[in-house]
Amino acid sequence: MAAKRYGFAIDTRRCIGCSTCVVGCKLENYVPDGTFWNRVLTDGGAREDTPAGNYPNLSMVQFTVNCQHCENPACVKVCPVGATYKDPETGVVRQDYDKCIGCRMCMAACPYTGVRSFNWEEPSYSVEVRYGGQDVPTHQKHVVEKCTMCWHRLARGENPACVDICPARARFWGDLDDPESEVSKLVHDREYMQLLPEKGTKPSVYYLV
Repeated sequence: MAAKRYGFAIDTRRCIGCSTCVVGCKLENYVPDGTFWNRVLTDGGAREDTPAGNYPNLSMVQFTVNCQHCENPACVKVCPVGATYKDPETGVVRQDYDKCIGCRMCMAACPYTGVRSFNWEEPSYSVEVRYGGQDVPTHQKHVVEKCTMCWHRLARGENPACVDICPARARFWGDLDDPESEVSKLVHDREYMQLLPEKGTKPSVYYLV
């Protein structure tokens, strides 16, 4: 068991689906063109950003989805080379680009569609100048990528970029096993839901409802 269990609590009452967390993640982690580690999904109408129901009885909830950093991650179990692993100190599910052989077994095993991406070609960028965190590992061809929980920022004692940048203050992060942490108190005091709990992965992302 990890010494800590870092995770997210996302307040669906406050989230407005602005995608600031999506863009902030992409910029901070120098994520290649055409790839996103975080995205916004709409639980509502047939199209994105549309409500369900008929006026005035409408309903719509925004869910930001990234790697769930599961307590019992299916991806770790199937990786044949240990490139996908769970950090013993923080519980963060990490990806070692240098070890990854591009078999994509982790993508097949993960029940959360779209939280991982595979670089079929050498990563490319529309902007010629490198941006983002200077400690971000170099993105490589034929490697699986995903949310790292901004590992380079955690190493400096900082929050993940998506938490700090959220304009609606809808994202919370911390040690879920620390009863005094803000994220732990929110999960304890508020009703919440998790994605695909029946899969037994025990995700570390809680959606407050």
